[in-house]
Amino acid sequence: QVQLVESGGGLVQAGGSLRLSCVASGRTFGSYTMGWFRQAPGKERTLVAAVTWSGGRTYYADSVKGRFAISRDNAQNTVSLQMNSLEPEDTGVYYCAVDVGTFLRTYEWHYDYWGQGTQVTVSS
Repeated sequence: QVQLVESGGGLVQAGGSLRLSCVASGRTFGSYTMGWFRQAPGKERTLVAAVTWSGGRTYYADSVKGRFAISRDNAQNTVSLQMNSLEPEDTGVYYCAVDVGTFLRTYEWHYDYWGQGTQVTVSS
């Protein structure tokens, strides 16, 4: 079994920054992609950012390009999401997720393990 635990959410004013972190524990599963999904109130859960095992390939949703940065530390089994210039539209529950497949994939159903989520609220 794999456990993912997120931290770093909270309330911030528009224009501010937050850093989310996720620690994976449990069984090892070789090379895998880690990603952050966001679920805004009344909306579907969508991928915000993802990074492959090597870090050589990343994905960002158009809405966060230039503002968010994803990084990972494989020795620590962690992935982080630095969020800058936050906007009220960034509000939602952020989920850390793992895709044990080799390639970077962007759909929710590709991801095999999920954290419990952390709330991010951006006030205007």
